[in-house]
Amino acid sequence: MKLIIGLGKTGLSFVRYCLKRELDFAVVDTRPNPPGIEALKALVPDCRQCFGEIPYNLIDQASELFISPGVPLQIPAIRYAMKQGKLLTGDVELFARAQKDIPVIAITGSNAKSTVTVLVGEMLNSVGKKAMIAGNIGLPVLDVLDESPDVFVLELSSFQLETTRSLKAKSAAVLNVCEDHMDRYANFSDYLAAKQRVYHDAECAVESRDDALTRSTFLGAKKLNFGLSSSLKKHEFGVIVETEKRYLARGNQKIMGVDAMKLQGRHHELNALAALALASCVFPDVQQLAKVLPHFSGLPHRCQLVDVINGVAWVNDSKATNVGATVAAVQGLATGKNIILLVGGQSKEADLSGLLPVFQSCVKQLFIFGEDADKFEKLAADSVAYQKVNDLEAAMSGAKTAAEKGDIVLLSPACASFDMFDNFEARGDCFLDWVRKQ
Repeated sequence: MKLIIGLGKTGLSFVRYCLKRELDFAVVDTRPNPPGIEALKALVPDCRQCFGEIPYNLIDQASELFISPGVPLQIPAIRYAMKQGKLLTGDVELFARAQKDIPVIAITGSNAKSTVTVLVGEMLNSVGKKAMIAGNIGLPVLDVLDESPDVFVLELSSFQLETTRSLKAKSAAVLNVCEDHMDRYANFSDYLAAKQRVYHDAECAVESRDDALTRSTFLGAKKLNFGLSSSLKKHEFGVIVETEKRYLARGNQKIMGVDAMKLQGRHHELNALAALALASCVFPDVQQLAKVLPHFSGLPHRCQLVDVINGVAWVNDSKATNVGATVAAVQGLATGKNIILLVGGQSKEADLSGLLPVFQSCVKQLFIFGEDADKFEKLAADSVAYQKVNDLEAAMSGAKTAAEKGDIVLLSPACASFDMFDNFEARGDCFLDWVRKQ
């Protein structure tokens, strides 16, 4: 019997996987009313299930545990299963076991992985390679097992990689690493080790020159790298600057002027370089791959320009749920000290001190809200003008009053949203709706 632990989107994909293969299974979840209950009833009206706890007798009966990524491996039931020698398997592991012939591009990182995943997919599709995006974005990987694209492009979270052992990617990248999910991991080293698993058995490891933590600890893979430096070796991706004009480049080969990209900012240059490096392992002509960049407008809630009102730009970066994402957004958008920054929420026990340099160099005024507002206030004291407010709407109202022509009002919270919103999308939609009513 296979024991599916954790319902939700991935849990339901496990159910469909088992049904198709006529595997005996049961479903459990520590939540009394997990998402997906009605869908489970429709699929399997008489499904063996237990919600609100994980019975140890079902663990004893199971030959293998199918673990949804939202389930921490440290909870007592999982620790018990490991002591019993039970095999813990995630959805990406099942996918990897089944996929032998179609190349996989695997992308992880603390930030920008969704943007880079979609960009890689669009690049490959634009040159006639049928690319299918799945994983932590879009469809669960088990729901695309029977598809036959030319290449799978997978966004993978650290949670998914914890239970992945058999993935052999054509190219794989850890885009960047900063503290995140410290409420789940014992320490930063454990989080980094989970990210690094994406490189295991990869044919090509794509690393960032700007972040030493992205360098593969696994031996044997070919290596490519990307970064914003301009002293480039033959196969390195970077930026060449000539007469104050910036060009995406590989070695001494100019690919495209940065000013031709639809998305502007240093962080978007990095995203483009990473995508080019990853996609080039499948389709080597980077000039052709780059032709999507003048048209690629990014993803919602990720440095999304909502409007320019009276010379003030309003930018929705609600997806910035950790310090690294907010630092990247501020540094990528600032032209001097012209950022009015909206931050706050649940900091997930992260060290916020990495924000201090951008507060001091780029932030004109800070508006603080949410559950961990006191932590931000302590950090901001004596370093930047700030105001602590009750909620996001109060922050936006304050920002409207403070902003002057040439300023950027940036929602980049550096925190999870669950203290006030269902998810980061709901938080971003609140920002969008408010701005569009002005």
